[in-house]
Amino acid sequence: MLKPSRAVFSLILATSLLGGCLGKKKAAPIAGTSAEPDKVLYNKATEDMKHGRYSVGRLNLQTLINTYPDSEYLAKAKLGIADSYYKEGGTAGLKQSVIEYKDFITFFPFLDESAYAQLQVAMAHYHQMEKPDRDRTEAVQAEAELQTFLEKYPNSPLLAQAQQHLRETQEVLAEGNFRVASFYYIRNGYKAAGARLMELTTRYPLYSQADQANWMLGQIYEKTEHNEIAARYYSRIVKDYPLSRLAGDAKARLTKFGVPIPPPDPAALARMKKDQEEAASSRLGLIARSTIFLKSRPDISATAHAGDPTMTPASESGDEILSFGPQVGPTVGGDSGVGNTATVETVTPGSAGSLPAETPAATPDGSQPAANSTTGDSSVTPPAAAAASTPSADKTQESTSKKKKGIHKILPF
Repeated sequence: MLKPSRAVFSLILATSLLGGCLGKKKAAPIAGTSAEPDKVLYNKATEDMKHGRYSVGRLNLQTLINTYPDSEYLAKAKLGIADSYYKEGGTAGLKQSVIEYKDFITFFPFLDESAYAQLQVAMAHYHQMEKPDRDRTEAVQAEAELQTFLEKYPNSPLLAQAQQHLRETQEVLAEGNFRVASFYYIRNGYKAAGARLMELTTRYPLYSQADQANWMLGQIYEKTEHNEIAARYYSRIVKDYPLSRLAGDAKARLTKFGVPIPPPDPAALARMKKDQEEAASSRLGLIARSTIFLKSRPDISATAHAGDPTMTPASESGDEILSFGPQVGPTVGGDSGVGNTATVETVTPGSAGSLPAETPAATPDGSQPAANSTTGDSSVTPPAAAAASTPSADKTQESTSKKKKGIHKILPF
């Protein structure tokens, strides 16, 4: 038999324990915490990245990937890691995001998000583009990745966005070529200028100064007495750039040569009208125009907003010698996509083929050799022969430009 004191103590202890259990309610379990820990990790990582805690968010997503390889959030986690690097920005972040987005495309090529990942790869390069007179490596890579997007995902809702970014990228690339061509043109370096102008007008017809490039080509041929070829470029201005300020002068040149003036292309006319409307609505103010040179980003305000961007990939391998092919310049009244064909030959550096061919010298009376003066011959040699009439032409009209990875492009025409 228990003593009274011990009995009272036991009763008090039991009452206290029972009261505590009845008075303290048990917390309701959070939905998904026990059955879906992968979801908890994903939600926590998403919240971290919303507040700029990218390293912490990536750690949670990587934990999810390593711990739950069969999770339904696996693809989202992989894409989230890539997005975190992209949003973090900077050269290192953007470069790492390219790697992560490409990994996502490799592992999940059939998901709808793969189109988004491909566009993000292009945009990572796009945001690293430099001005036209500087390194063009990132611009070339952005162009290639955007072209890949348009080829692989033609039905994506992101198509219009990708097309406009490709136009902007090609505006920067074309501007770089145009500046170099203008440098040689004003110094009468017609061989070097003509090479770049032909590439520009062929690859980038939507370039904001493509009409000026065609005019310069027409002038080059006219000055070297190849009027039938010059007329093709003047006709192109009238047909494909009908609202250009040079259209009137081009018509005057065609009338002088006795060449029929082609009618303006309706699609080109509609495109130029739309571009003018866009330019009027987004015109920069005086202060913005005066400070634009201070920005590290290239100026893309003059980019076209209509028309199909070029889908032909630029050559990135081998040393190339470009020379005029059997058909030079656009055909009068023909398709605007035809013309400016060139023959490309890949040669080994240091070999005989890598040197510029000798330019035929002009005859003492200033006329051209008979082989090059046949009227109407579609394989007419470009203005190299006439330019060679000056003693210093052979030295000043050869252009060698460094390409990616030390590649050189020699343009001997």
